[in-house]
Amino acid sequence: MSKVTVNGKIYEFEIPPTLMEVAEKANIKNVLAAKVNQRLRELSYVIDDNAEVFFLGFESSDAIKIYETTLRYVIAKAIHNLYPKSNVTFSYNVSRTILARIDNIVMTDKILTSIKNEIDRIINANLKIERRRISIGEANRLYSKFNMPDKVEVLKYRKEEYVNLYECDGYFNYMFGYMLPETGLLNNYNLILYNPGFLIQYPRAEAKGQIPTFIDEPVFGKALRESAKWGDIIGGGNISNINKHTNNKHDVSDFINMCEAKHNYQLVRLGDLIEENKEDISLITIAGPSSSGKTTFSNRLRIELKTRGIKPVMISIDDYYFSKMDAPKNEDGSPDLEHINALDVELFNSDMAAIIRGEEVTLPKFNFQIGKREKGKTFKLQKDQIIIIEGIHALNNELTKSIPNHQKFKIYISPQTQLHIDNHNPISITDLRLIRRLVRDFKYRNSSAEETFDMWPSVRRGEFKWIYPYQNEANFVYNSELTYEFGVLKKHALGQLQAIPRESRHFITANRLLKFLKYFIDIDDNKIPVNSLLREFIGGSSFED
Repeated sequence: MSKVTVNGKIYEFEIPPTLMEVAEKANIKNVLAAKVNQRLRELSYVIDDNAEVFFLGFESSDAIKIYETTLRYVIAKAIHNLYPKSNVTFSYNVSRTILARIDNIVMTDKILTSIKNEIDRIINANLKIERRRISIGEANRLYSKFNMPDKVEVLKYRKEEYVNLYECDGYFNYMFGYMLPETGLLNNYNLILYNPGFLIQYPRAEAKGQIPTFIDEPVFGKALRESAKWGDIIGGGNISNINKHTNNKHDVSDFINMCEAKHNYQLVRLGDLIEENKEDISLITIAGPSSSGKTTFSNRLRIELKTRGIKPVMISIDDYYFSKMDAPKNEDGSPDLEHINALDVELFNSDMAAIIRGEEVTLPKFNFQIGKREKGKTFKLQKDQIIIIEGIHALNNELTKSIPNHQKFKIYISPQTQLHIDNHNPISITDLRLIRRLVRDFKYRNSSAEETFDMWPSVRRGEFKWIYPYQNEANFVYNSELTYEFGVLKKHALGQLQAIPRESRHFITANRLLKFLKYFIDIDDNKIPVNSLLREFIGGSSFED
């Protein structure tokens, strides 16, 4: 007899139930997954002992990840059914979508309609999706049968003898994540024709389970397209190709230097743009999500501009914080230090406008030990100087409303990766940043992986509220991704992730990251240049104090 507690009520089962059966008995609708004794589980999970269950729906980011993974699986199955000799590649794209591209297929409205009809047929049939544990050899045979050579290549780097695959109506695939047990649970998605393929929209947790309105983002989209082209040039679009570069010491050195040269090239382009317009530009603003490499980038941009006779001056937005007691409050009453009104926006605007007019200004200095502003240095802008500010709100015009737009040059920085585990499994930009953050927090703050995971949801909420809505304001998008970096970060992250116990609420996140990190071949830290943006996370930067 199994006793299952749901929302304080106990349900008894003669036979160990699946989570789907528990949800049905408890009359709970729209569930995608559940936490069983604090562990995330698929709905097909069988409860074989007494347990406390908390069901997750469309408001949960963990559950939505399962939904998105299953949707990619079903779309890959539909395309295989229609075009068995073609391969589809999924990549994360603009406006929180996924771009699907099919080899040798010129996408048209007619073709997209046929794909959607096949997807709907599979969903309406409510087919079972079941996990199978098979040997590496069997997996290779199945992947070859389903024309998935990229997955065969990745398995060469798997150390275990067995692999999990999911079967649905005779179709086998693995999407490196948990899955829904039935295709019929995929009740909401959109497809949009978008050259050179089509975009996939799906419900988002941060939109309370709704599909966000699609907003094309040309500046951001261009950066992603350039990233994809870079993958083609370097031959490093997926794990197996990256590992081929890192298999011997000569190739890995060239690979690292090529990636670093890409960063140098972007800095030169950026320097050209600023130099061409230096008579108009008074203020350079830099913003990007957490762990994008803003500190190193700002320093390298400063050096780049100095070589052109431009003398940048860094002014810290942080010095304009109000005290914590005067900051806006979160719902729980704690100070919301990420809110723009946690800053003295009026004073910042007044000071920046006065400096740009050529006046001498005494800047504030925030004393973080006592939590208050103090009197800082007196500053006057010289003719050959230009102001650089960097921070979460730097692209928000509200912060610099007193300065005309033509006097501002806005830079958005983020790792715009178009890397893949294999064709069906893109590596999330957010996961890359999370791994960077995890490594840096441990290196410089001695923070555990669980502590980093604890604060990550708050960081993400701030990004959606204060950074992403303004990214298309940017005059330039700097892609801070380094294609080789997972081979370096892996060594620093692995021990922390493996130390998270199975009973931890963060185990599923750690396990998800471990699933693809372990496939990368290690790269020695000593090969990384001291001015590399990656040094901001692993240490040894020439820009460190």
